[in-house]
Amino acid sequence: MSKNLTKRSEDYSKWYNELVVKADLAENSGVRGCMVIKPYGYAIWEKMQAALDAMFKETGHENAYFPLFIPKSYLSKEASHVEGFAKECAVVTHYRLKMAEDGSGIIVDPDAKLEEELIVRPTSETIIWDTYRRWIQSYRDLPILINQWANVVRWEMRTRLFLRTSEFLWQEGHTAHATEKEAVAEAEQMMNIYAEFAENHMAVPVIKGLKTETERFAGAIETYCIEALMQDGKALQAGTSHFLGQNFAKAFDVKFTSKEGKQELVWATSWGVSTRLMGALVMTHSDDKGLVLPPKLAPIQVVIVPIYKGDEQLDAISERIAPLLKELRAKGVSVKYDNRDTYKPGFKFAEYELKGVPIRLAIGQRDMDNGTFEVARRDTLEKETVQADEIVAKIEFLLEDIQKNIFQKASDYRENHITEANNYEEFKDILKNKGGFISAHWDGTPETEERIKNETKATIRCIPIDVKLEDGVCILTGKPSKNRVLFAKAY
Repeated sequence: MSKNLTKRSEDYSKWYNELVVKADLAENSGVRGCMVIKPYGYAIWEKMQAALDAMFKETGHENAYFPLFIPKSYLSKEASHVEGFAKECAVVTHYRLKMAEDGSGIIVDPDAKLEEELIVRPTSETIIWDTYRRWIQSYRDLPILINQWANVVRWEMRTRLFLRTSEFLWQEGHTAHATEKEAVAEAEQMMNIYAEFAENHMAVPVIKGLKTETERFAGAIETYCIEALMQDGKALQAGTSHFLGQNFAKAFDVKFTSKEGKQELVWATSWGVSTRLMGALVMTHSDDKGLVLPPKLAPIQVVIVPIYKGDEQLDAISERIAPLLKELRAKGVSVKYDNRDTYKPGFKFAEYELKGVPIRLAIGQRDMDNGTFEVARRDTLEKETVQADEIVAKIEFLLEDIQKNIFQKASDYRENHITEANNYEEFKDILKNKGGFISAHWDGTPETEERIKNETKATIRCIPIDVKLEDGVCILTGKPSKNRVLFAKAY
């Protein structure tokens, strides 16, 4: 199966596209720019969803659901917000179809034009803040800590499965606060939750930082982000959290009576991650043989493949492993026993290698006689023979070790691909020959940022949260700079 996969070193983009399809994660649909997420891919997304949802609820957030459609007038209330999303909006103008009078097919009914056009949500700040106006009267109504799991539409011209599609799944949190301090703390907290999830569940190391003014979310005062580095040296924005100030409260007239009896505008945040995380997962860990999944997110953590001749041997193996299946499942390990008689063991080995199953056990007649299992780990492809009475402990150890190992491997790669550049020629050379994050001084102006982007296709991914003050000069203009920022080419 995996032998047909394009090598990463030959064509990284083609390798990624093939892997997503061949590993049964997703495929293109009959709707241009939209994808079908297949059961195996959706199972990974469900695990992501469950972990994040628990983290949100632990910090006091509740789930709700808001409409898919947004009146066009709502979107235009916050100027920078509408400007940021205008080019990506899908618009509903009519509410009915009818058969053409000449019988040639179905047409839009011209008599069914909407009084006000509706936008298919690209994000939900406007509809939610219109709702919050009705929910908030007093300081006693605050804070409001709401999240929704939903789909959004942003009309993309160039699409790629998971990374950029016209419709995608995500979560979006929207919170309302009495003070600026509370709202900033919320935005920072959510950035930290995203970073914790990426590193502890996805085994993807990230850099926490602030976006520049140019790269901020439309309508935000500050955008916090986590940035990851893929194996081709390109960065990927894995999550963002926005301090929105009082911009949306002003636009939708959301005020509350303070403890002192004064009318004040509410402070806001929004934050989100999407199925783009699936792309990050694939690109951070996988290899030329297929997916490499972190055990915490693998739909199947352990697969057991019987090697047998005839039904009698299969029945004996099935009987031998039944208690093991029960014990593993009782410990919360997701295990699959693949006793299909329509495929040979070699085919199954290749299939689960391609699908990134962390641990594979094989058991044949010799293992039955010796009381052993052959154990293979997906991350290093190492095999060993393990005694049956030690197998559960071995599996528990390996699930932890594989999770740690792939995180460490990704961390080492990332650390080896953060390079300092002290002038523009050095910057361009690193970008061309090494890639990764480039730590460099910038004079803080949008004009310099734009020129570097136009000339090199590299953008400022973030100003790291833990950035050190360091006097220097901008790599392009030579003007003074107080700290370095991280540049990279990005998805």
